[in-house]
Amino acid sequence: MAKTKKRIFESVGEKEVTRAIVETFAKQFKEYVESDVIIVGAGPSGLMAGRELAKKKVKTFIIERNNYLGGGFWIGGYLMNKVTVRAPGQEVLKELGIPFEEYTKGLYVADGPHACSKLIAASCDAGVKFANMTIFDDLVLREDNRVAGAVVNWTPVTALPREITCVDPVALESKVVVDASGHDACVVRKLEERGLIKMPGFGAMWVEHSEDLVVEHTKEVHPGLVVCGMSTTTTFGLPRMGPTFGAMLLSGKKAGSVILDILKKM
Repeated sequence: MAKTKKRIFESVGEKEVTRAIVETFAKQFKEYVESDVIIVGAGPSGLMAGRELAKKKVKTFIIERNNYLGGGFWIGGYLMNKVTVRAPGQEVLKELGIPFEEYTKGLYVADGPHACSKLIAASCDAGVKFANMTIFDDLVLREDNRVAGAVVNWTPVTALPREITCVDPVALESKVVVDASGHDACVVRKLEERGLIKMPGFGAMWVEHSEDLVVEHTKEVHPGLVVCGMSTTTTFGLPRMGPTFGAMLLSGKKAGSVILDILKKM
């Protein structure tokens, strides 16, 4: 076995590395079993909402089913990693320090990886915590069917053969839950399954109309549940917006304001 002539790194073995991962993850997860806000989905609207809340010292936990954060913000449209933003969305790009250029009047273009990385870093810097590879399974409901948390499981559990999928999920409590899960609107869908809400599904694409409507309809749709981003289109039957992200960012910002108002009344 080859040996280095001069040691560069500190003498730390495999067991210490494993303990560091297990202990620090367990400590954080234990702390965030009870949060002020749980956001389902770490796409641009969810990240933006999380940042707005964490900046105000709101304890915010984002669960994401994938092993990465950012959703479609990484790759833009049609697997081409340029993201477009219509005015006034470029003001958020400025706020986050994301370089962009004006393509035509009122339409701006940025590099998806740069934009997404900046937004993720801004959310982390504000204090948002995350659980990746974690899938939303169900809601926690209280008196009068108020949403009071989320039931979650490991994403890989969904890939197991049906006969061995009896892996019980765990529950996380919160004052508010945000559905930022995209067109799936998976949180709202659970309410629909219980007959508590009617969800028409999203309509055909109409960029100009859709973006305004998404921001307008970002709101509390059921006690304790706020929708933002593309889940708003599915919840309210709005036209889809296609590969442009201004409404995602502004919807996330608005969701943060809506939630702060809800928390003040509690």
